[in-house]
Amino acid sequence: MKKTVYITGADRGLGLALTKVFLESNFKVFAGRFMSDWLELDELKKEYGENLHILSLDVTNQQSVDAAADYIKGQAGQLDILINNAGILKDRSRDIFGEFYYEDMMKLMDTNTFGPLRVSKSVVPLLIKGNSKILANISSEAASLADSWRKKEYGYCMSKTALNMQLTILQNQLKEYGIKVLAFHPGYVRSYIFGEFNPDASIDAIESATGIMNQILKSPAIEEHMFIDYQGNQMNW
Repeated sequence: MKKTVYITGADRGLGLALTKVFLESNFKVFAGRFMSDWLELDELKKEYGENLHILSLDVTNQQSVDAAADYIKGQAGQLDILINNAGILKDRSRDIFGEFYYEDMMKLMDTNTFGPLRVSKSVVPLLIKGNSKILANISSEAASLADSWRKKEYGYCMSKTALNMQLTILQNQLKEYGIKVLAFHPGYVRSYIFGEFNPDASIDAIESATGIMNQILKSPAIEEHMFIDYQGNQMNW
């Protein structure tokens, strides 16, 4: 039986790259898609057939999250790996002397912090039944309190720091079930997190995705440091 992985935000960028590398590694992939007009996943479906299941998914909508979990349960009955990748960065807010758009910040929290929590909660019973038992999340160096250097981007940084706290709590509870929780800094990836493709970033999405997959497949012990980059280097909380 093929191992299973559920990847959110798989439409494009890092999520699409993660989908590709896991398919190439002979996984059955459940890919959460938010934008139905983005067609790269459909092209992969033609190539990989029943190894790729494309799910309509809005991580800010509980009904959508629950429907995706029910689909995975019906198709596989268990889940080996979850990768909470869906996230946004868009925020019109400036620094403390400029204007703040709290509605943008709230959207960041709903997507980047509560989104992963909704998804994790929906499939934890399936992860418990899986073999790999990995609950991975795309965090960011922007989440680090020890290494904080920015003078703006309040909403994004706070959403990722709150995500990291969420993951420590999840690990505290889920370790008795053998589930390893991970928070990844993916590097500065050429992706669409700004809304449009960012060609000036330093890392190709496939390079980051391959690194993340390799770290996951090492099956790190529950006691190992949770917050790492795509190459396995420890990040400071």
